[in-house]
Amino acid sequence: MNQNKLFNRTRWQLAISYAAVMGLILSLLGFGVYKAIAHAHWVAIDRELESVAGTLHDSLELKLQQPGRLEPIVNELLPNLRLIGVKGIKEQLPSRHILSAINQGYYYIRLFDYSGKLIATAGAYPEKLPPEFNSQYWQTITDNKGNVYHQISVALHTQTQQDWGYFQVGRSLQDFNDYLSTVKWVLKLGLPTALILIGFASWLLAGLAMKPIYSSYRQIQQFTADAAHELRTPLAASQATVESALLTPQLDEKEAREILRTIDRQNRRLTQLVADLLLLARMDNQAIRDRPQLCCLNDLVSDLVEELAAMAIASKVALTSEVRVQQQLNVVGNSDQLYRLVANLIVNAIQYTPAGGKVTVILDCSHQEAIVQVQDTGIGMAAADLERIFDRFYRVNSDRSRHTGGSGLGLAIAQTIARAHRGSLSARSELGSGSTFLLQLPL
Repeated sequence: MNQNKLFNRTRWQLAISYAAVMGLILSLLGFGVYKAIAHAHWVAIDRELESVAGTLHDSLELKLQQPGRLEPIVNELLPNLRLIGVKGIKEQLPSRHILSAINQGYYYIRLFDYSGKLIATAGAYPEKLPPEFNSQYWQTITDNKGNVYHQISVALHTQTQQDWGYFQVGRSLQDFNDYLSTVKWVLKLGLPTALILIGFASWLLAGLAMKPIYSSYRQIQQFTADAAHELRTPLAASQATVESALLTPQLDEKEAREILRTIDRQNRRLTQLVADLLLLARMDNQAIRDRPQLCCLNDLVSDLVEELAAMAIASKVALTSEVRVQQQLNVVGNSDQLYRLVANLIVNAIQYTPAGGKVTVILDCSHQEAIVQVQDTGIGMAAADLERIFDRFYRVNSDRSRHTGGSGLGLAIAQTIARAHRGSLSARSELGSGSTFLLQLPL
């Protein structure tokens, strides 16, 4: 197949198509996975910030007494509290705090009075963060160095429900961005690697997919060549006979009749060959279901043995039948086609059995199947021939088949009819020891 340019090009096209489709699917899948991971982590960050902000909010409001003023006890709640230009508690390190999340190194807290002026900071507060206040609930901001932060703003009230101001809890998104960068690199490296593997696998799968097509293509090529050869032979013989007659100045009646007999014989052979080809074409397109009826194999075998007895006597071959069942074996199908199937097997056995040989037709049944065996004591077949005897136009002994007028379609037709009737046809043989053809049909 690799030496055929048409199939090689088609294989490349299939492989590229497979790889392109899979690449697109993986790209969309990777993009979806990335978005899902980013969304999941972003939701986790929001929930964590809300949890920290809610805990601090409830704790702070219990300790605030005057608007805009920080009570000394607040220092126990917030780590690294730093006052900015406001009189109140002294700046000092707390001895304890209630939230371990604030000590993780990327959380910060900012306190604003009701006018939006920054009063104090706590936690890992970045110095480059813009001091302007924004009362939006969720905010994502960037400092002068390009670092990104995510924060939440909550209003504060005193114990008497007076407006005290605002406080913000935020965190750095550096760890979040680092994680997403790692995911991006994994996807960037994984996708090309996967595409390479997919391309290689696509090439192999395209080859596997093309094998039956290529096999059919080769069979069609061989069939066309064989059919052309078989059709050319009778046509060439007829043409030669006509040309010979035309070159003869005068033809007497005997010579003219002999020429007509030759042309008639070749035309009959040509007609039979065309009829066989048309039959095979019809059976390839659809199963044989015309006029399904109940066919008795006992009568069929008996009739065929009787009708072909003259042919067997002329070939000096003993033709007998052996019925191993007491009941009638009936199958559903086309009786004419089944008749032709078994007839082809018997005729084939007679033609390939030397004078003095024997052909036996055996009728039996097993496991709801009717079995017809055609045994002969003929020349037999080699193992290589046995694999191809059901191929169209294949002949084990070309010279003998030519002499008997065969075209190599008899067994092919028999096999096709058997399959059309949901049966099977097989053969076993040894060179010089005869052959046995086994037909199995469902009862």
